Amino acid sequence: MVFDAKKYADAMDRFHILIANVSELDSPEIGHALEEVCRVLRVAKVDMKCYDAISLEKRKNGNYFLLYEGAEPDENRVYIKRESTDRGNVVIYSFYKINDGVEWNEEESKRVGVLQTCLFAYNARARLAQIADQFTFHDTQLGMYNLNFLMKHAGALISEGTVEHYGVCYFNLKHFSVVNQRFGRDRGTKIMVDYIGRLETLLGDTELVCRVGGDNFIVLFLKEKLESVIRHMEGVEIATEDAGECAFVSAIAGYYMVNQPVKYPSDLMDRANVALNVAKYSKTTDRIFYSEALLELSNERKRIETMFPDAMRNEEFKVYYQPKVFMKDYKLKGAEALCRWYHEDKIVPPDEFIPVLEQSKDICDLDFYMLDHVCADIRRWMDEGRRVVKVSVNLSRCHLGNSHLLQSILDIIDSHNVPHEYIEIELTETTTDVSFNDLKDMVNGLREHGISTSVDDFGVGYSSFNLIREIPWNVIKIDKSFLHGEGNELSGKNRAMLKYVIAIAQEMGMVTICEGVETIEQVKLLKEFGCFMAQGFYFDKPLPRERFEEKL
Repeated sequence: MVFDAKKYADAMDRFHILIANVSELDSPEIGHALEEVCRVLRVAKVDMKCYDAISLEKRKNGNYFLLYEGAEPDENRVYIKRESTDRGNVVIYSFYKINDGVEWNEEESKRVGVLQTCLFAYNARARLAQIADQFTFHDTQLGMYNLNFLMKHAGALISEGTVEHYGVCYFNLKHFSVVNQRFGRDRGTKIMVDYIGRLETLLGDTELVCRVGGDNFIVLFLKEKLESVIRHMEGVEIATEDAGECAFVSAIAGYYMVNQPVKYPSDLMDRANVALNVAKYSKTTDRIFYSEALLELSNERKRIETMFPDAMRNEEFKVYYQPKVFMKDYKLKGAEALCRWYHEDKIVPPDEFIPVLEQSKDICDLDFYMLDHVCADIRRWMDEGRRVVKVSVNLSRCHLGNSHLLQSILDIIDSHNVPHEYIEIELTETTTDVSFNDLKDMVNGLREHGISTSVDDFGVGYSSFNLIREIPWNVIKIDKSFLHGEGNELSGKNRAMLKYVIAIAQEMGMVTICEGVETIEQVKLLKEFGCFMAQGFYFDKPLPRERFEEKL
């Protein structure tokens, strides 16, 4: 039989065009691309199998194509070629000649070999494309979609004009570092995967969850699924490998329900992120929905971040001192240093700028600024012969993890030649959200240098007694919420908790001080329970330095 070279060349050109559009290794489109050239080469069936290189008995995947109707393969006349892949697998190609009683001639056999080489090359290209897709659109640690895929998918919805049927939830797993501490990082990762898996069961084909990084995720969902998504964010119990033990996982979430035309996929994430950032610092809720008012708030946050460096250079931040009173003789025994920001003859409320600075870590610079100014004041009071009391300075949890923190604190205090006994470092109870080891090391280091430490807002966190059991604080500062019930009445539960918190702390050798004291009834109650240190408006509000110096 005479080989038709032109017909073969034309068929191969069309084969290259068709197979260039095939992206899946097992796509039936491969058979369609092969059909014409295989007719020319009198091939009835192509069989491709991939085996494990070590154990050829273990079949990993395979497919075959009967190429055209009526083609009967000759099982005794087959061209077989074995190829090794870069992943240690073996691919075996089998080209079965049509059963027409005529052997392949030499030219046909050679061209079948060329076809096999081309097919292997295209398979390798498809495999590389799949690997590239995996790295580009998937989070390899958790085996789920990443932000790139969300942007791609959302872009398609915007192009189709269907994105207004969807909502976006940007969420952060709440206190997940505590889960990692309790169960270990490997099991913590499994708990995270199970939580996301439970969320994915609520979603359909056009909805998805992606990981942004760490314990931050975004879910794109149809609006009718909103209530289901909210319930999931409020928390679910995830079973662990330990029989009978569960982890409760919940999330802080920002929502954007698409209600206007969207030009870019990033708009979805940005608006949900604005809501999430507000939710993180809300004292009343773990979920916030995006609105234009929130956008204005976000812009105000950016304005504060921009203003901060100049405000530091211009010393717009002033130290105010709130007296601490010993209630046996009602004498001034100490003070807490509080920050007030004066900008253009107006005061910026702390709850407007402190959360913003905590997000950007600028709060660390402000804390050192405050400590430096407090030490300068104490040094001047000593030089002027004034009576000096211990001053507590707040330290944000953002510092923890800084290996030079202790030395930085000591350098500031010692640069003013201030005796260590006059400084106390306060940390909020929410520091249980970070490594206990970092916290313990710092508290122990400060104690070794004669610097007192206190835990602020005790009783409002989620691991209070672990915090005082494992860390050697000098002072427990009881949160004002223990003193304030509904109206002017303190509930029996709050009274009992207040009484026993004071007793436990004192039994452990710690000083107790209560903040937010506003009435004589509260003073009497604290004295009854054995707490004799207090601060609050009943005694004095935070005072500017000059007014506080009069008290000294």
